[in-house]
Amino acid sequence: MTGDFLFYTIIAILVLNYVKEEWISYANAKRFNDPIPKELQDVYDADAYQKSQKYKQTNYRFSTLSGVFSFVVTLMFFMLNGVAWVDEISKQLTEHSLLQSLLFFGIIGLASSILQVPFSYYHTFVIEENFGFNKSTPKIFWLDKLKGLLMSLLIGGGLLSLVVWLYQQMQNNFWWYAWLVFTLFSVVMTLFYSNLIVPLFNKQTPLEEGSLRQKLAAYAKAQGFKLSDIFVIDGSKRSTKANAYFTGFGAKKRIVLYDTLIHDLTEEEIVAVFAHEVGHYKKKHTLYNMLLSLLLTGVTLYILGLLLGNPLLADAFDVPNSSFHIGLLAFGVLYSPISEITSLLMNILSRKFEYQADDFAKETYGANPLISSLKKLSKNSLSNLTPHKWNVFFHYSHPTLLQRVLNLKKTQIS
Repeated sequence: MTGDFLFYTIIAILVLNYVKEEWISYANAKRFNDPIPKELQDVYDADAYQKSQKYKQTNYRFSTLSGVFSFVVTLMFFMLNGVAWVDEISKQLTEHSLLQSLLFFGIIGLASSILQVPFSYYHTFVIEENFGFNKSTPKIFWLDKLKGLLMSLLIGGGLLSLVVWLYQQMQNNFWWYAWLVFTLFSVVMTLFYSNLIVPLFNKQTPLEEGSLRQKLAAYAKAQGFKLSDIFVIDGSKRSTKANAYFTGFGAKKRIVLYDTLIHDLTEEEIVAVFAHEVGHYKKKHTLYNMLLSLLLTGVTLYILGLLLGNPLLADAFDVPNSSFHIGLLAFGVLYSPISEITSLLMNILSRKFEYQADDFAKETYGANPLISSLKKLSKNSLSNLTPHKWNVFFHYSHPTLLQRVLNLKKTQIS
């Protein structure tokens, strides 16, 4: 194998991945006008359906345009020796190899973020605004970007620095120690994400006393779930779209309800959504996901350790000497086909977990309120009710609305 062969392999992977994603997106768009299944006929009225069609088409055109832009920029970066250029800049700024790696990824990351800002701004303040979803302001938008950048510098830069240092000290055996670092980081984030990261962007408050809390308390007591672990997040400061999620485990478990969810649904429907989230807790889905993620991280780091230091990587990018950051960049592209497969498997597992959580809610509370809540949430977010099967297979971490409704109606409890 030569450096040229490796370089064109990287280019081929980038091109094939882009073509695959565009084909899936196109096939999905062709399904926009398919008849709505009879089980979902009550989701949209005529006006809402027309609005959802327009929203889907607008987002499809926007994602196609932004996708072409990102692909062309990425391809030009590789084809015009951008890797060697950024590598040379980092070496001119410092002779310290660890700092060179930080500068290399810092320059690429910052440039990528700057190029994506106009697309993000347009999507938020034009598309989402025109369809009545956006509640953000330019101040919140720019503060979010600034906070995200600072977090990337502190957390991402800190982790990268530690991993580079471990590689310099341990060479091929570094992956064991890097795995321990990522394991510790993942556990800390799972336990304390809602306490450390979420407050930087949103306000979380315990669910207040009232009729809703009483109903949730009755259900929580029956299921052995601590009601003090239910929080409301001010999602309405950015969007009208609603959500709920479960995070953590053990004493640090937490269910978070968006304030928009509480506004859009009846109390019975909210209890049903809550029951679904309790189902994730009872089925230990967060724990299983974390363990599988750590296993995949270990395998990835092991393969990375085998590849780092290979002089072919430097030859592929016309760089004089191999380095950690050159190896990591090449690995990120070369490993992407394997990563695609593991992502598919994780999505399949995630969809299975969602069915299990739905079944738990159905068995412990009732199917009808969960069905009606799912339909309302789909309507309020103008969701696509007829996605293409390949789009679902590759990208959906949840079953489609139709699949969930059909599952919930099987041996229906209520």
